[in-house]
Amino acid sequence: MALALGKAGVSLRGILTRLKNARASASTPPFAGFEWIIAGRYLRARRRGGGVSVVALFSVLGIAVGVATLIIVLSVMNGFRTELRSKIIGLNGHVFAAPIDRLFTDYVDLSDRLEKVAGVRAVVPMVQGQAFASSPYGGSGVLVRGVRESDLPKIPAVSGAIKSGTLEGFDDGQGVALGKRLADALGLQAGDQVTLSTPKGASTPFGTAPRTKSYTVKAIFEIGVTDFDTTMAFMPLTEAQAFFNRDGDVSVIEIYLDNADAVGEMREPLEMAAERPVLLTDWRQTNRTFFGALEVERNVMFLILNLIVIVATLNIISGLILLVRDKSSDIAILRTMGATPGTIMRVFLINGALIGLVGTAIGLIGGVLFTLNIKPIQRTLFPTAWDPTVRFLAEIPAEMNTSEVVIIVITSVLLSLAATLYPSWRAARLDPVQALRYG
Repeated sequence: MALALGKAGVSLRGILTRLKNARASASTPPFAGFEWIIAGRYLRARRRGGGVSVVALFSVLGIAVGVATLIIVLSVMNGFRTELRSKIIGLNGHVFAAPIDRLFTDYVDLSDRLEKVAGVRAVVPMVQGQAFASSPYGGSGVLVRGVRESDLPKIPAVSGAIKSGTLEGFDDGQGVALGKRLADALGLQAGDQVTLSTPKGASTPFGTAPRTKSYTVKAIFEIGVTDFDTTMAFMPLTEAQAFFNRDGDVSVIEIYLDNADAVGEMREPLEMAAERPVLLTDWRQTNRTFFGALEVERNVMFLILNLIVIVATLNIISGLILLVRDKSSDIAILRTMGATPGTIMRVFLINGALIGLVGTAIGLIGGVLFTLNIKPIQRTLFPTAWDPTVRFLAEIPAEMNTSEVVIIVITSVLLSLAATLYPSWRAARLDPVQALRYG
């Protein structure tokens, strides 16, 4: 009898071993359908696990806010940089030629030679000088630029932004064009008189005498950059030469290129076309500090705003740890039914991945929609919040960069997945016996 039981026991142990081997060999592939079903059920709120779902909800919202904020802020900074660059470069040109050995008395022929260089869009010779503008209502320092009427269309930042008056017949009379904010500060309109004064007047036996002269305001323009609209004035080239006591020469020749970023490769062709020694500088040199500061600020903002996403991923960790503790009995039962540690780990990986993906998707949609409609939103909700005297521009600019958006999305998803590793590993190592005993 004992022998029979012994044989039966051996036979029973063999059967259990074979069943275990068969169950292992018939294991389902990773991320099977039932794993997704279990993960989805764990995310739904229950009476006991309602707190876990609340944590998951706030994790989703945190990731969504972080992603949307990153997209909006970086798009605004990109738009701010592009807008400033287009306005600064559009007004000042891309390359500046200054005389070295002798004055630019041959500026007409020199301009023609430079304009024939491939890649050059326009060449504008001009006289530049500081002056003081005054009216019965106030005064202000101004930067006066003397240009030919035929060259004004080459500066669309001015010729395409006339708010009142006209530039027609600019060379014929003794009129000037003023920036809108300068005209407002002086209380002037098109047709009024403005007085300009400069210390660089006529030479006398007793020295250089200041020059003061009144001009008619022929036009008022608005570039959109506060510094320019507050300080810029244009007058006919011949009048500027007389006003600043120049003997038929110009102070600088500004060169506009088809591609503003090609200033490096254009330097040699321009020097050869000049056929005389000239000092060439470009917009990158004159604005290096300004645009460098914008780039540093943009990179720092990207790192700082990523902290929002990191905090949201920490919520994922805490939420999954709570979920593992709450579902310890369920995990033990799944293990006794044949679920492997890898199955348990994948269930909680799916949980964290769903939170990260849903939060990233919501943030992506919200950030893109807000960025595309940022100007109407500004006009509707914050009509007076954007002060152009402080921020240079009259409206909030925004320009989305597809590669930046992709990097933000990938970073958010990877951080979310990384946050699930420890809780999922902890769930996979849970001892079923201990979980059933103390669960």
